[in-house]
Amino acid sequence: MQDIRRVTVVGGGLIGASWCALFLAHGLEVVLYDVAPDAEARVREELQRISPVLASLGLVLDPQTPRLTFQPQLAEAVRHADAVQECGPERLAFKQNLWAQVERHCSPSALLMSSSSGITASMQSRHLSTPERMLIAHPFNPPHLIPLVELVPGRRTDDQAMARAQVFFAGLGKRVVRLRKEIPGFVANRIQAAVIRESVSLVRQGVVSVEDLDAAVTQSLGLRWAVGGPFISAHLGGGHGGIRAFWAQFATGLQLLWLHMRLKPVWLSRGAQRDLADAVEAAYGAKSVADLAMARDRQQNAVLGALRASEDTSIESKA
Repeated sequence: MQDIRRVTVVGGGLIGASWCALFLAHGLEVVLYDVAPDAEARVREELQRISPVLASLGLVLDPQTPRLTFQPQLAEAVRHADAVQECGPERLAFKQNLWAQVERHCSPSALLMSSSSGITASMQSRHLSTPERMLIAHPFNPPHLIPLVELVPGRRTDDQAMARAQVFFAGLGKRVVRLRKEIPGFVANRIQAAVIRESVSLVRQGVVSVEDLDAAVTQSLGLRWAVGGPFISAHLGGGHGGIRAFWAQFATGLQLLWLHMRLKPVWLSRGAQRDLADAVEAAYGAKSVADLAMARDRQQNAVLGALRASEDTSIESKA
């Protein structure tokens, strides 16, 4: 985490409270800015709920820690911050006005980060005089548990700000995915949006029930993706021939299915297949397909074992 020891969290809602929990559990000083009169009571109650969850991960969170302070005045809340993590409403005007005020009162070296799930850093920092230190640090809910944080630069974000953020979040145990350029919805939410779109379509067409749709995901793709994303899964799906064998066998069928789903097709030309295969092999080619498959199976069994051990608390259990 290096130079970031004091973080101001803007907004004490679901995401803000979760960030507070993670920051506090890693020994940081946290100032929460929230104008709601019941903010402190709400957040401390949420920290009480989160505390045993973090304890199971070996992290200590005292909901009454003096390292957490509440400040209803924005100028005071950000004055001594090394970093500001914004978790406010998803309204562009709100965020632009907020950052303008933050910039006036915070240290010139403070890192400015937004948890926004869709409003880009370029849009948020449009009126700032120091947009080079502004970026998106988008978590997946809840941030205190889900490892992913997407770091997305704005058009004027400099590499130093991105590097500082990457070191900071890696020090918190996060899996940092650093996007190369801005795109609405970033990466994980775009993938999620595609899955939700098709889920809604299948239920609305009468193909499947809501419960069975959820089961189809949790009992297949959800388990698979817990240990390997789409590209390494395709690499293993090609058997000993890896990703190149996968494209040879399934590329045409995938494109026909995309057409049937009335999706804008991504044509898998031979050149595209070759480029993607090169990228997959550069990422995973140091190990044989057989070794990767064995590692996947071990992790998959661990996930299944953990789920079996907690079946009585499944969120899909019938009431």
